[in-house]
Amino acid sequence: MVKNVCRAGAVSLLLCCCVTIAPPPPNLYLENLPQSLVTPLTLEERIRMEEAWDLLRQGRLDKAEKAFLRLGPENPLYSVGLGYLSLLGDDTAAAEGWFGQEIKENPGSLLGQLGLVQLYQKTEEEDKEFNALREVLKIDPLNSWAKEGYESLRVQKTEQSVASAREAAAKGDIETAKESYLKALHYSPDSVEIHLALAGLYKSENKTPSSLVHLKAAAAIAPDNVEAQRLYAAALAEAKQYERSLGVYQKVLELDSGNEEARQQVELLKNELGIVEIPSRYNEIPLSAAVTREDIAALLAVKLKDVLEESAAQPTIMIDISASWASKFILKVTSLGLLEVHSNHAFQPKRTVTRAELAETLIRVIQYLESQGHRFILQIPPDRIQIQDVTPDHYDYRPISQILSYQVMELYPDKTFRPDQPVPGREAAKTIDILLALVR
Repeated sequence: MVKNVCRAGAVSLLLCCCVTIAPPPPNLYLENLPQSLVTPLTLEERIRMEEAWDLLRQGRLDKAEKAFLRLGPENPLYSVGLGYLSLLGDDTAAAEGWFGQEIKENPGSLLGQLGLVQLYQKTEEEDKEFNALREVLKIDPLNSWAKEGYESLRVQKTEQSVASAREAAAKGDIETAKESYLKALHYSPDSVEIHLALAGLYKSENKTPSSLVHLKAAAAIAPDNVEAQRLYAAALAEAKQYERSLGVYQKVLELDSGNEEARQQVELLKNELGIVEIPSRYNEIPLSAAVTREDIAALLAVKLKDVLEESAAQPTIMIDISASWASKFILKVTSLGLLEVHSNHAFQPKRTVTRAELAETLIRVIQYLESQGHRFILQIPPDRIQIQDVTPDHYDYRPISQILSYQVMELYPDKTFRPDQPVPGREAAKTIDILLALVR
């Protein structure tokens, strides 16, 4: 009985000694060979490559090494294979050399970049690991292993750098804060928060161009972010880039129609740029059978905007223009004395303008422009003008005869002026165009 048990134990021990125990697979991420790598090869070359790669993935390193060496330096898997073998053998310097050689010879090598990622994970060089992960995703954007590692490391490094930047800024160490924020941007280039923080630091140093770079980036990254757009618009205005600032402020209003600051800035910038907002009613004036005082105010303000100066005088109080579509034009021309306000502070914007009143207004404009240094030359001596229905003792004879002398307005074929006749819109626009053409 005892002999039989001993004999059975000896047989079992002998059998155990004869069993080959497979080594554990390597603790590495080893992808299948890319089709782009094996497709150009012959069947025999492909079989030899896949055999060497399978041995590596199984952890049979001695056999894998012999298989890679048999492939020879000309084989596209040679450097990569020896790189992974060196990494598994803890020879990180050799591994980096092999992977570097592979990438130099084949810049789009996915296996080479994956090897570098795992090498830098082992050496705990996170910046290099991050850069290698970024290269992997350039080659293979859908690589789930790389995406997971990249995102995890990106968040971690960004948070660390932002925390360092905030700590430095709190201590007043602006240079270190900027360096840390710029490092954070390396990891998260599309972070609006980081761009705005950097813009604020540069602004505190009066470095407007550098601040604008980051504000522009933030506005481009987040076109619907009202605060980013507002800060960018304000910085553009501060840099005297008024046209661009106006465009961005108008975008702010599109995003937030109730933003009063943006609305006020739009008006200020339009004034700075000399932009006149023309209501749609203005385009209807030439079609009118009889123009009104508000129509004439608008025609003068718009057509003569390049020759009219800003008045330093306080605007005249008018009690009846708040509802007028041309209120801003009325304020402009009355402040310059081109149209009069009645003693009771009424402007009467809706009152129809007669030809005599238009003549008087145009003479006022000529006198104003002459006071600004412009010259007007009479085309016909006033004493040679014969008007059938306006005698020298007529109340408006002087302005009518003068405007006819400049040939800005004309008599009818029967030599009448018809001073009490309403002025059609087309005629009013034409006379102001003629006057503008005479400005010298």
